[in-house]
Amino acid sequence: MSDIQAQFSVLKQTADAKVVDAIVRLIEDGEDHELNRVNVLDFSSQHALDEERAISAFLHSARLGLFDLGWNVLCPGCGGVLGAHSTLKALKPDDYHCALCACGYKASVDDQVEVSFTVNPRVRRIAAHDPDTLPVWEYFKQVFWSSGVDFNKESFATLANEVTLDTMELPAGEKATMSLQLPSDFVIIFEPVTHAAHFIDVQGEPTKDRQQLAIIYNKVQAPTGTTTMRPGPLRLSLENQAGVRVLPSVFIAAEALHHLIGKRKPFLTAKRMLSNQTFRDVFKADNLSLDQRLQITSLTFLFTDLKGSTALYERVGDLAAFDLVRAHFHALLEIISSEKGAVVKTIGDAVMATFVRPEHAIVAGLRMRAAMDELNKQRGTDDLIVKIGIHEGPCLAVMLNERQDYFGQTVNIAARVQSLSTAQEIHITGPVLDAPAVAEVLEQRAIKPIQKQAALRGIADKMVVYEIP
Repeated sequence: MSDIQAQFSVLKQTADAKVVDAIVRLIEDGEDHELNRVNVLDFSSQHALDEERAISAFLHSARLGLFDLGWNVLCPGCGGVLGAHSTLKALKPDDYHCALCACGYKASVDDQVEVSFTVNPRVRRIAAHDPDTLPVWEYFKQVFWSSGVDFNKESFATLANEVTLDTMELPAGEKATMSLQLPSDFVIIFEPVTHAAHFIDVQGEPTKDRQQLAIIYNKVQAPTGTTTMRPGPLRLSLENQAGVRVLPSVFIAAEALHHLIGKRKPFLTAKRMLSNQTFRDVFKADNLSLDQRLQITSLTFLFTDLKGSTALYERVGDLAAFDLVRAHFHALLEIISSEKGAVVKTIGDAVMATFVRPEHAIVAGLRMRAAMDELNKQRGTDDLIVKIGIHEGPCLAVMLNERQDYFGQTVNIAARVQSLSTAQEIHITGPVLDAPAVAEVLEQRAIKPIQKQAALRGIADKMVVYEIP
C-alpha cells in the first residue's frame, strides 16, 4: 500500500466515509483547477454532502498532509485575494489594499477571510503549484479571484472577449507595448501578480491622434493613479522591473465587469472555522499569535452552568456526582458540535461555546435542556439543572492562556445573562431574539419569550432580556 493510500485509510477512520470517498475521487480524477483552493461549501453542494461533515473531513485531510490549509484575505468589492496565508497567525492586523477597487480593508474574519484547501504537491502536483506557468485567465481564476466568485466557462468567456481590451504576459526585465482603441468608458489597467492598477478616465470628444501612456511594474506597492484621456487610439508602453512575470490586462469598467465579478457563492469563512469543533481539536497549533486581535462583527455566545453542583456533591457523594457531571458534559458537548458550534472552554461545571448564527445556539440550548430532562428521568432525580444564557454581538478573537479565546463586552453580557437563570429556563438577549430564524424556531415550538428588565453585574445600564420558559 502506498503512503497516500495509507493516508486515505486513516482518513476513513476519522471522517465520514461518504465525504472521504468524494475526496479520494477528487484527488484521483479531478481537474487541476478543482484541486486548487477547494471551496468546501461548494464541494458539499455539488456532491450532496453534509457541510459540517465535509469541513471536518477536509480538516482531517489537511492534518494528514493530503491538503494544505489556506487563509485568504478577500476584497469585499471584487472578490480578489489580497493576501494568501498558510496559517491563521500570518493574518496582518493592518489594512489590506485592493488596487483594482482602490480601497483598503481590515481583515474581518466574518466574511473577508476565506478558508480553502489545496492538494499537497506530494499527493498530486497541479498547475497552481507553479502559478508563474499558468495562462493569464487561469491565473486570474485560480490565484487572483477567490473561490467565492461564481465563474463558469460562459462568464469567463464574456470576461475575456467582451470586457477585456487586451492582455499580455510580460516576462521579468522586458518591455512591451499595447496598441488600444479606447472606448467611451472608464478603463482599468490591472496587473494581478503585483496587484497594481492604473485607471483611465475616458471622456470628451473622440480623437484620431495617438495618445501615450507608460507604466512601470516594480516591487513598490504604488497607489492607484488616474489619467484622463479621450476616446481613440492609445499606445501603452509597459516595463517589467518586478523580478517576476506580470500579466497586465486592460478592462472596460462597465456594468458587464461589475456583474461578472459580483456573482458570488457561499464559501467557508474564518469565523465559521474558528467556531468549528474539529478545527479547535485538530489544529490547536495553527492559532492566533499572542499579540493578534481579530475583529469579529457578529458571533453568538452560549454559556451554561450546572446549578447547585456543590450541593450535589454533598448530597450524592463525589463518585456519583462526578459521573453525573461527566454525563452532563458529554451531552452538552455533543449537542454543541452537532449544532455547528464549538466549545471555547469549560470552567468548573460551566461551558462557554460559540456559534456562527444565533438560531444554532437557541436550538442547542433547547436540546441541552431536553437532554438534562432525559438524564434526570433515567436516574429518577432532578439533580441536573443547567442554566443557559445566549447573546450575540461583536468581539475580538484573541489568545488567552495558550488557547484561542474571545474578549469583549459581548462575552461579558452572555456570561451575565446565563446567571439570571434559576432553573431550566434559558435567557437570551434582544439581538438573539431579533434574528428571523430564531423567531421561526420559537414559533415552531410554540414558545413565547417573556420579556424582563435585568441588572447585570458589571454592566452599567439595565438590559432587556427574554426568558425562554
